[in-house]
Amino acid sequence: MPDNSSKPIRSSASLSDTILASAQNVQAVLAGASLTDGLAATPAALRASTQAVAFHVMRRLGLAREIKQMLVQRTPPNALFDALLLVSLALLDTALEFADETAPDYAARRDLPVYAVHTVVDQAVSAVAGQRRLQAYKGLLNATLRGFIRERSAILTQARRNPEAVFNHPKWWIAQVRRAYPDQWQALLAAGNRPGPMALRVNARRSSVEKMLAELDAAGIAAASPAPGAIVLAEPRPVQAVPGFEEGWWSVQDLAAQQAAQLLPIAPGMRVLDACAAPGGKTAHLLERADLDLLALDSDPLRLERVEQNLKRLGLAGPGVAMRCADAMDVPAWWDGRPFDAVLADVPCTASGVVRRHPDIRWLRREADIARTAALQAAIVDALWPTVKPGGHLLYATCSIFPQEGEQQAAQFAIRHADAVRRPAAGQLLPLADEQLQSCDGFFYALFAKKA
Repeated sequence: MPDNSSKPIRSSASLSDTILASAQNVQAVLAGASLTDGLAATPAALRASTQAVAFHVMRRLGLAREIKQMLVQRTPPNALFDALLLVSLALLDTALEFADETAPDYAARRDLPVYAVHTVVDQAVSAVAGQRRLQAYKGLLNATLRGFIRERSAILTQARRNPEAVFNHPKWWIAQVRRAYPDQWQALLAAGNRPGPMALRVNARRSSVEKMLAELDAAGIAAASPAPGAIVLAEPRPVQAVPGFEEGWWSVQDLAAQQAAQLLPIAPGMRVLDACAAPGGKTAHLLERADLDLLALDSDPLRLERVEQNLKRLGLAGPGVAMRCADAMDVPAWWDGRPFDAVLADVPCTASGVVRRHPDIRWLRREADIARTAALQAAIVDALWPTVKPGGHLLYATCSIFPQEGEQQAAQFAIRHADAVRRPAAGQLLPLADEQLQSCDGFFYALFAKKA
């Protein structure tokens, strides 16, 4: 599957088109739509540059909003112009920050879309001028951007009195992280504003880490192996540009997510359930490790098709693998009564642990979503527990850093089920590694064995 890291775009070619497309995507996010869906609908020729800019705006949205509020006393009632203004301010602030290429951190921040200051202003104005419904705002945009250039230092000083402008996360999110991680909260919020590295999981049935590193080296792609079976690229790139994708030698999967199949005790011939399986990365990893009687379950038929496609590419589809479209909580609708040796419950969550790969998540979520998803998670694992055979295991997993979806959830599960024995597992993983290539997404794992 494609990596969601933003790539640096330093050319000014068609920047006005990219700004407009990015504004359309930002407008959709502000209205509650997923950026992933918006980018999928963006014209292919603009998709890469639009993703880079839109991701950047999501990571600077708190600051851009505060700057806009200070400079524009009354924003015109045009949602697209409002979004275009936010895109322009985010790009312009970065252009001013790195106007001198000797500025600290410039070389290390090749993920940023850095353009010349005059290019941003010119192309933003062109983007407005090229749209009949926006032409009336051309003068306002030009004046706002030039005003920011003149007064940037004073404006930033005042803007950063607002925590959202400093950390570029909603205030409630900042408070939740600070409460849960009093010694690490600022580092966690900062990590959410940096793209995660592109990590590969090598398909041991078709290749090896040594072979892959040799192929990457021959292709001039810098990479390293920070963990068994894993490779991390120094710079993200399209999957088709990496050797072995079509041949099924590897899959894109973060280092944290790669732990799931390693933590769940399995052996050849075991009956295994992967609940909430889509898009299939963990399903494939389980099958790469052993020949299993495996059921992949998901409630979304389109996402379940992706599971099948991934398994076929990796050479893992076979008679021992079944797929079923059903709600995991509606056990009678899909379970034949034969218990499972192992169950992977990678349950829905706020996805607060993968915000560096999906930076719109922080602006789409609401604080009430934590309690809502925690209740859903408890209902799912409670429904799945009876399908685990005595002596079998259930691995609870979420891509979240909120304790309500992690440790608190695991502790409550153990209280509700007297026959559940907690076994050692990874617990809470945080994206805090000093070395970027060693870092992982936020994830939580808890392993339970059922008393025999």
